[in-house]
Amino acid sequence: MDVYKDFLGLGIAGNFALHLAQAGELEDFKDIITADEAAPKGMFPFHLPLHVEKAKAILNTYPLSSTTIKLPNKDVNIQAEPEIGLTCRLEYIDNKLSKIIPTHFGAYNDCSIRVKGASKISDKKNWGEASKGISDNLIAIDKFSAGGVMDNYSICSFLRRDGEVHSYGEDVELTGYSYFYEKLLDWMTNQINTQEDFGPLENLSEYISTCNNPKEAIISIGATRYTPYGECTFLKTGDEVVIVVYNAKSTSHAEVLKSVKNSSYDKANMSVLAQKVL
Repeated sequence: MDVYKDFLGLGIAGNFALHLAQAGELEDFKDIITADEAAPKGMFPFHLPLHVEKAKAILNTYPLSSTTIKLPNKDVNIQAEPEIGLTCRLEYIDNKLSKIIPTHFGAYNDCSIRVKGASKISDKKNWGEASKGISDNLIAIDKFSAGGVMDNYSICSFLRRDGEVHSYGEDVELTGYSYFYEKLLDWMTNQINTQEDFGPLENLSEYISTCNNPKEAIISIGATRYTPYGECTFLKTGDEVVIVVYNAKSTSHAEVLKSVKNSSYDKANMSVLAQKVL
């Protein structure tokens, strides 16, 4: 799964109601002022395709896998973060990002270290190879706006542990994101161009310019809410994280659960990310 090695990797923090509180991260963003109460808190890098002197070197390590999550070699809590990942084309005018064009979407795991006091969001997001996940079965986007294919899709997630399947993330419609479609694109473009190095955030436009303005990116648009089980359960060796983005018009949640239990998926109607924890 190295097809995205030359892609810029960015994520969004706080784009689904209540997730930051569940993740214990509200305090990290206490000094961040947003345009409105529902707005995301900011964006963070998880992969930079070229070396950036001002960025942490680990961000050059390619972290994506479609099959495994490798736990770090230290005693920290690791939690899966089920969300939607977008592959996007990026356009620039006068060295400034002018347009983000999403082309595909699918299941994504913004797996994170749960530690208080990290100086930047990105400190929790990339600890080496296979520290993140994206499905190898993404779905083409006809239009990133109401009335498009994404209207029909929902996301849910599970943890297989000791032979038992547990609901990990709530089953929610993609349109449940706080910012979505055109509103999200406008916000992301502005945020990337204007975000400063402040608190847990970093100067993304400087990073991007140093990377010679990448033409493609993977953007994870925010983790969804956990179930009570997912909120208090951290990953351990032997687990399997399964994130399913499915067409809710043609597939029920019960059918998704059955597919997960059988490890047999209808990839015509699903984008599935199943990662063994090592």
